[in-house]
Amino acid sequence: MQSVGTMSVPRRKVLLLCLLMGFNIFICVLMGLSWKFRGEKGNKKIKIPERFWSQQVLSESFWNKEQQRLDFINNPLLSAVLANDSFEAQLDWLHDSGPHDPCKPDWRVATRISDYNILPRRFKDFLLHMRCRSYPILISQTHVCDQKPFLLLVVKSLIPHFDRRQAIRKTWGRAGVYANRNVAIVFLLGNTIPGDDLPDLQEMLYHEAKIHRDLLQWDYRDTFFNLTLKEVLFLEWFNKHCPQAQYVFKGDDDVFVNTLRILYFLEGLSEDKAKDLFIGDVISNAGPHRDQKLKYFIPKSVYVGGYPPYAGGGGYLFSGSLALQLYNVSQRVVLYPIDDVYTGMCLKKLGHVPEKHDGFKTFDIDEKYRSNPCVYRTLMVVHSRTPQEMLKIWPWIIHPELDCL
Repeated sequence: MQSVGTMSVPRRKVLLLCLLMGFNIFICVLMGLSWKFRGEKGNKKIKIPERFWSQQVLSESFWNKEQQRLDFINNPLLSAVLANDSFEAQLDWLHDSGPHDPCKPDWRVATRISDYNILPRRFKDFLLHMRCRSYPILISQTHVCDQKPFLLLVVKSLIPHFDRRQAIRKTWGRAGVYANRNVAIVFLLGNTIPGDDLPDLQEMLYHEAKIHRDLLQWDYRDTFFNLTLKEVLFLEWFNKHCPQAQYVFKGDDDVFVNTLRILYFLEGLSEDKAKDLFIGDVISNAGPHRDQKLKYFIPKSVYVGGYPPYAGGGGYLFSGSLALQLYNVSQRVVLYPIDDVYTGMCLKKLGHVPEKHDGFKTFDIDEKYRSNPCVYRTLMVVHSRTPQEMLKIWPWIIHPELDCL
């Protein structure tokens, strides 16, 4: 039998056992100190953070099990043992990590998910490729952040949405200097496959990119469930090419953004508030939809549990320093098919809670206010608006003669 490393398997088992026993002794000491201080100082006591250690019960749901595997591997108490592969080999759920190449279809999902065969096609595609995070970039813009943007506008778009992108460039997404603050913009795009039966618009896209120099495109299939992939690919690009941006707004290409209002808000932030900023239309106490007819359907065989607080994907605002933290922590969170929920999961991993702000109206405003110019001046984001509506609303924002007092 081949040996692994220089230490025998029995010795590694003993090492692991000693490690766990030592940890248990450490916990007992902390508990003893807690009782001592509670007796001496009334209500003051030592509290062990819940995230420090938790005994996991292995989930039967596929995503939860995959996340437990990542959590286990990234546990610093066991990382030294796992590095030698000895303990990993003893746990099937930990060892069964899918194909060696994470970008090859992971066919084991068909046997690990009880109702896989009756899931919608889009769900099967996501599950087969959910481990892949590396895709070729077809269009890149490494110059965008040369001037160190105060605010980087990041817009999720689709290839055929030429009219939306152009309306944004002429209105709230116009790059340049506002009140001595540099504003830059990029549009995030995926690709299509022949099976989508869509016209080939790639040459038109290359032409658009040459003129405006604000497109980022990766060679993956651009679907609703792959919006999470768009998120992590952008964070990787941001980490490499734009880490100096002070703030990031991220939203869809059908939202109207009051860029001037956002800049005014950011100027008034304290240094502490600015560092960990993450605001939007926050949704709390939500959970997965179980109705297969719904766009957001998630079966129990894939995920169980509630969702952490998250900002609606129509648009949210966060600091550049937090974007870098999100990039790092995203490597330890399994891709989830709903992108705004996934971002909430990453924030939770960081111990951060997104803040709700009344200026974000991702579920629109009352119909009676939709033609009131002064209402838009008080808001940051409104969803959704057509390109024609954006062109109509933007002059209401920038014309100084409009009296809204």
